[in-house]
Amino acid sequence: MTMELTPAELTVLGLVIERPRHGYDLEQVIEQRGIRQWTDIGFSSIYYLLAKLEKRGLLHVPDAPAAARSRRVFHATSEGVASATRATAALIREPRLVAHPLTTGVAHLPLLSEREYARALRERLKGIDGRIAGVRAAREAQESRAPLPRPASEVFSFSLSLLEAERQWLAERVQVTDDEQDGLQEDP
Repeated sequence: MTMELTPAELTVLGLVIERPRHGYDLEQVIEQRGIRQWTDIGFSSIYYLLAKLEKRGLLHVPDAPAAARSRRVFHATSEGVASATRATAALIREPRLVAHPLTTGVAHLPLLSEREYARALRERLKGIDGRIAGVRAAREAQESRAPLPRPASEVFSFSLSLLEAERQWLAERVQVTDDEQDGLQEDP
């Protein structure tokens, strides 16, 4: 029986499948590509994930040197590639309910006055505008270095679509006028 990969595990495994990497190299790639905009991988969790994937036989370190843990170069095993391929197809193919903290907050709406709810929505709207700007900036920074590979382009496109859909929902709830909307969000 194969174990399902978490999004963080699949991300790390996928980056190692691209080319063998050590932990610090993974951190640099995650930072450069803006991967933290769409997945939760902290610097401290990279080595934990590498060790977990190695223990499961999805990664290996050929002729593991006695050098520092941070300089061990990980390679994907054939089972790692097969597992990542299955997980990627499943994530694209199968619609899954994704828990969203906003849903939990809205479920407890009776705890807030209408005024508090409106204020919270307006603050979230400003935050979403900041996230949209951040994703656009990350995309533009990557595009300025080289044309985006299709996977990166698709991630940016999907992320922006989700954020813009949430922004529209929020704007309807707080009844933002067109003038206010223009002031809150920059044009693409």
